[in-house]
Amino acid sequence: MSDIAVILPDGTELSVEEGATVRDAAFAIGPGLGKDTVAGVVDGELVDKETPLHDGADLVIVTDQSDEYLDVLRHSAAHVFAQALQRLHPEAKLTIGPWTDDGFYYDVTSVDLEQEDLEAIEDEMRDIIEADLDIERVLVDREEALEKYADNPYKRDILEDEAAGDDELSFYQQGEFEDLCKGPHVESTGEIGAVKLLNISAAYWRGDEENDTLTRVYGTAFESESDLEDFLDMREEAKERDHRKLGQELNLFAIDETTGPGLPLYQPNGKRILDELADYAKQLNLDAGYDPVETPHLFRTELWKKSGHYENYVDDMFLLDVNDEEYGLKPMNCPGHATIFDQQSWSYRDLPVRYFEDGKVYRKEQRGELSGLSRVWSFTIDDGHLFVRPDQIEDEINLIIDNILTVFDTFGLDAEVALATRPEKSVGSDEIWEQAETQLRAVLDDSGIDYGIEAGDGAFYGPKIDFAFKDALGRKWDGPTVQLDFNMPDRFDLTYTGEDNEDHQPVMIHRALYGSYERFFMVLIEHFNGKFPFWLAPEQVRILPISDDQMGYAKKLQYELGDFRVDIEDRSWTLGRKIREAQTDRVPYMVIVGGDEEEAGTISVRDRKEREAKDVSVEAFRDHLRSEYDEKRPEPDFLADEE
Repeated sequence: MSDIAVILPDGTELSVEEGATVRDAAFAIGPGLGKDTVAGVVDGELVDKETPLHDGADLVIVTDQSDEYLDVLRHSAAHVFAQALQRLHPEAKLTIGPWTDDGFYYDVTSVDLEQEDLEAIEDEMRDIIEADLDIERVLVDREEALEKYADNPYKRDILEDEAAGDDELSFYQQGEFEDLCKGPHVESTGEIGAVKLLNISAAYWRGDEENDTLTRVYGTAFESESDLEDFLDMREEAKERDHRKLGQELNLFAIDETTGPGLPLYQPNGKRILDELADYAKQLNLDAGYDPVETPHLFRTELWKKSGHYENYVDDMFLLDVNDEEYGLKPMNCPGHATIFDQQSWSYRDLPVRYFEDGKVYRKEQRGELSGLSRVWSFTIDDGHLFVRPDQIEDEINLIIDNILTVFDTFGLDAEVALATRPEKSVGSDEIWEQAETQLRAVLDDSGIDYGIEAGDGAFYGPKIDFAFKDALGRKWDGPTVQLDFNMPDRFDLTYTGEDNEDHQPVMIHRALYGSYERFFMVLIEHFNGKFPFWLAPEQVRILPISDDQMGYAKKLQYELGDFRVDIEDRSWTLGRKIREAQTDRVPYMVIVGGDEEEAGTISVRDRKEREAKDVSVEAFRDHLRSEYDEKRPEPDFLADEE
């Protein structure tokens, strides 16, 4: 039997026999590591330790000290839930039960479950954990597997679809329970330190609203009770920061069923923030040499067929019949930008050509998947598309990454980076994809950025670098992206004249600094808990006259601070109530004026952290506001020295 080579995280090659598993490779590295191996990450995918390796595979060994261990443990907790459910409700049919970033879920049917039923199931789960049942992987031939699920059409659907080519299927057994599953899992149920069932919702089989409605039970699991308690505390904090709740309280946006689901309506406060975000992104683009363009909201579907979106994305498009011609609301901006590039003749000296547009797009998400601003039908991408020579790729991507990291720094967000590779549904040759993935990997390696691999998560036309936002609670949200595309220039027959006077095909780079305004706005609302930095705040200063006698002075101050968003509290309330209302509205600065301030021509300043300063000159305050706005500081700091 010949040997194969696998690539370890440090870039070294490990030679193992053909057919070797993840665990075999771990033992080849060292007996201690082999014994401690729980699972593996092969080409970015978390897999069972018995998974065979292929030549050239990227391999990470997972132990109970690895970040991925919690995913494995939660996958096992999903099986513990399913076992407990079937003990209490034998009539329940199981479908799928994956791990998630926060825990796990299991979709079930043929059983009526209410929120109050979860406590009894949770108690049964703890009994199973306490029993410390071995979790064992067994291989079953296809016919036996089909017999096991004779009365479960959902599992049979999996067998006949995802596992259609497999003669042997992996099952995992623990006590009397078994489940069709690829793994990975921990060694025994006793390794699960703490579990909690969280809530119930409805879900569609395969995420398709045309399919059966299932019951989805969400839960979470940790190695210890203290970790679980920390998570539950954070969950409560997340409820308080929920952008849907704050969006209503702060009059930022609304989604009205009358106007349509997934179609956000931005109120004046929300629109002011969006305008600031757009101005900031526009300046970054202009400084980086991008030119603004604009494309319409819909095109003839001939364009989408030419770009490849029609065959790969048609189910997610809103289509219209106009005078017996088919049009589609645009799900992406890139075909329009490619068409703009194609309308001129270009020399190699003209490249790179960089376009940007805040382009509104429309994607027909399943109704059950719509959620606030995080998943909508209509959203705006701060889109950029570059047309470059092959020798310019690395420099341009490095400049894009610098701009993206500037965005992260400005908003005080941490970044998590991943290389997303070729998906199952894609266009283009193997050679083109390999070239594109190699170049993106080289840029990341040379930059020194830590990154992971998202196997199969690339766009259908090319691989990409994904940046996830990590907010104040440590949660991850999809964010900016950089995509390398060799396919669309070919489909649109884009060319430039080279130094040799021959036609050459440019490479297209897709990039966004925010991802989409809607999701980024959601992240900011929750990250800042509605307490936006001064430069973003929809109302930056609120003037609080102590009595109506100071209303004239208040209006004079509003005029003098006219470069900023300043309101006057003119309701006949006590000063204490006016202050409380401004704090509830998360206004960065309150300017308090009474008879003494009016006589002296000064102001008293109070911020939302309850810091105060008296006898402040209007000029000094105005100058500070200007510097705070221009420097995009993350927190109001005029009164920082007063602490």
